[in-house]
Amino acid sequence: MKTNSLHKISKILLAICGIGLIVSIFTPIWAIFLEAPQYPEGLSMYIYSNKLGGEFDIINGLNHYIGMKHIKEDEFIEFKILPYALGVLGAICLLVAAFGKKVWLYTFTILYLVFGVAFMYDFWQWEYDYGHNLDPNAAIVVPGMSYQPPLIGSKQLLNFTAHSYPDIGGWIMIGAAFILIALSILEFKKTKKI
Repeated sequence: MKTNSLHKISKILLAICGIGLIVSIFTPIWAIFLEAPQYPEGLSMYIYSNKLGGEFDIINGLNHYIGMKHIKEDEFIEFKILPYALGVLGAICLLVAAFGKKVWLYTFTILYLVFGVAFMYDFWQWEYDYGHNLDPNAAIVVPGMSYQPPLIGSKQLLNFTAHSYPDIGGWIMIGAAFILIALSILEFKKTKKI
């Protein structure tokens, strides 16, 4: 095997990652659940690459009382960009698998990690904006209170417990990141041995 060529198993795993990224376009990427005594079954909101799902209309109604802006799909430029970004990343991953060059793997891994950090920061900013920029004339105003849901995990917001974590598409994206990092490290170690 040439020192600049990827191992066969690396190519297979890269192809799986590429297909996974394309699949993530069509599955929920993130989920936010709200639990409260008056909603024992909970309320859910699912974030896809191009739309919102779940009971976000009910959540919007509740958010109105505490002064949060209405969550509207058409206000998110991300929904216009993210499906294409995931499609392009998936296609590049498949090309790296097909051509099997180590330098392409290293370059793509860095590109993908930068994308992942930017994606999470953008999501955190979205949550911050909705949780902090409140209407001062809302029906319920608690001085000093903000309603930003957690990026990952659970948080108490008045009588609601908000849970936020990756869904199917998000786990695929996280899994792809770990596989890319592992493959880059393993392939680099093989090159150093040779």
